[in-house]
Amino acid sequence: MIGARKSLLRRRGGHETGRVTYVELFFDLVFVFAITQLSHGLLEHLTPLGAVQTGLLAMAVWWVWIYTSWITNWLDPERASVRLLMFVLMAAGLVLSASIPKAFADRGLAFTGAFVFMQVGRSLFMLWALRHHDTGNYRNFLRITAWLVLSGTLWIAGALAGEQARLGWWATAIAIEYLMPAAGMWVPGLGRSTTADWTIDGGHLAERCALFIIIALGESVLVTGATFAGLAWTGETIAAFAVTFAGSVALWVVYFNIGAKRASRLIATSDDPGRLGRSGYTYLHILIVAGIVVSAVADELTLTHPHGHIELETIVVILGGPALYLIGTALFKRLSAPNLPLSHLVGLGLLAVLSAIASYMSPLSLSAGTTAVLILVAVWEWMSLRARQ
Repeated sequence: MIGARKSLLRRRGGHETGRVTYVELFFDLVFVFAITQLSHGLLEHLTPLGAVQTGLLAMAVWWVWIYTSWITNWLDPERASVRLLMFVLMAAGLVLSASIPKAFADRGLAFTGAFVFMQVGRSLFMLWALRHHDTGNYRNFLRITAWLVLSGTLWIAGALAGEQARLGWWATAIAIEYLMPAAGMWVPGLGRSTTADWTIDGGHLAERCALFIIIALGESVLVTGATFAGLAWTGETIAAFAVTFAGSVALWVVYFNIGAKRASRLIATSDDPGRLGRSGYTYLHILIVAGIVVSAVADELTLTHPHGHIELETIVVILGGPALYLIGTALFKRLSAPNLPLSHLVGLGLLAVLSAIASYMSPLSLSAGTTAVLILVAVWEWMSLRARQ
């Protein structure tokens, strides 16, 4: 039977076995570009349809990245064949990222071709790597490959169907892929898997997702710096720069000051790390990343048009980015706490209050308001943790 003769699996239990490797960090560079493409695409198509299209593309980008992080949790990236796989996936990822701005125009087939190649090709590699070394996970990847071939057919059909029908085909395809883990990847004749079958190094997956949040926040900082560099440095633009940068710092603190470490400890010591890896990291983190992408768009709008009449789409992105972020982080932190964090719920309530008066505010003042809310959430949570300690 075809399969790797030597095991490519990570060793478990050692001090260095769960560390994130340099090739994984190198692979992540592609997704700095992808996040930039998504935020620029949303900025250029700031309409309800543009938001839906960008959201779908963001879900696809996240799915490619998180699936690759799962397989490097099982496989050892220090092995030559696994490194070669990562380099091939990087090349395909660059094609996918470069196609994002025109994915719903004349580069739909390039986008889907790269996406399906990465999804199915990576799974076929896993079948080859696991065949003689991990029977249980081999069966899991038989199921995964079957589902991805099904969804891949719909992705390609959407690219060939034309621009008008593309959104429907692709929405169905991404829905199938997102439902797959929740359904246990059930396949006739192979049955379904449970999260107990997904033996992962929880600390490694937690660190990988935290690094992706850094990537997304880094793109937001780059947008702020690049936009500010091209503007005249007046009092208004300097104030806008200070507000948007402070907002990025607040986003970092809200995720990393408490939630990231606490969840990492939880999944690392859990009896069922696969369940937490699926719910907390595979699913919930897409909301956090989406919040950062939308906030980056809001930062650019604030910097370029700090004063004057505020448009509806500007209100939506300035308030929507922090709202998505707080919802995602609140649900994520709920996994390692008995209740949703009160600070996040109050923050969402304050954003709702701002939405009621947003039409009377300038982009800069509204952005300053949302930044103040994020700072309040971060300080409140930090003070409450200190009190409990």
